[in-house]
Amino acid sequence: MRRGSVIALTGLVPAGLATVTGAADGSFIGKVTSTVQHEFSPDAKETALSRPEAALPAAAPEALLHEAKQVVPVGPPVVKTVANPGDRVPAALPAGPLGIPGIATNAYQNAERILAVENPACAMPWSMLAGIGRVESTHAFGGKADANGDPLAPIYGPVLDGSLAGNNVVRDADAELSGLSSGYTRAVGPMQFLPETWRKYAADGNGDGVADPQNLFDATLTAGKYLCSGGLDMRDPAQQTRAILRYNNSMAYVANVMAWEAAYSSGVTPAAAQLPRI
Repeated sequence: MRRGSVIALTGLVPAGLATVTGAADGSFIGKVTSTVQHEFSPDAKETALSRPEAALPAAAPEALLHEAKQVVPVGPPVVKTVANPGDRVPAALPAGPLGIPGIATNAYQNAERILAVENPACAMPWSMLAGIGRVESTHAFGGKADANGDPLAPIYGPVLDGSLAGNNVVRDADAELSGLSSGYTRAVGPMQFLPETWRKYAADGNGDGVADPQNLFDATLTAGKYLCSGGLDMRDPAQQTRAILRYNNSMAYVANVMAWEAAYSSGVTPAAAQLPRI
């Protein structure tokens, strides 16, 4: 989802800043880094959000909130950001593997189940989506989302106006999703999508008829659709690498995502050497 060499913004923007990077096909997503980098930039830096979770015992996640029946769409979802009422409270769910917030675990596993029905040839594992969610926004800043997957506060990457070193200048008129009227854009939501890319792949992951880039369930399912697009098969390491590079054109980014994917699958926290600076 990248357009150039912005810092990876595919996922969310960390508590501090997020940097955006471009994807090989020219679309943008993003990832969080210390100057957070997003999917569209080859030189992404790690963000303040990048702090490995403690190796906590993996708790069995509760039953998923969103059942497979929601896989059958009633029609195309409305693409928009839902207004924050200001009174959202964090979902009270037990943590998943290595301390992944329960609401994020539900979102990742929900997306895996839906994609298994909609695109079984892709074989997208929830742990790969969790790896991207970890690098992009540390799972929505540690699970700061309510039971519906909506964030307690909107998640945005840095404005791509050239003011941050390593970021491309990206103009966009989609103020509805970016929340900007400056003529520039930024990555949005926990999986850091640029508005242009979001509108192309937007999916409704929680069955409410809306595809909101700020919502964990919607953002996670959309990330899976984006990674699977083009007939890629996640069981093939080469195709998996190709998919991740599409999100952020950086081999360091790929190494980080795959290290966290393996960690969430095995329950073993990755070593520092497996997490090169992005």
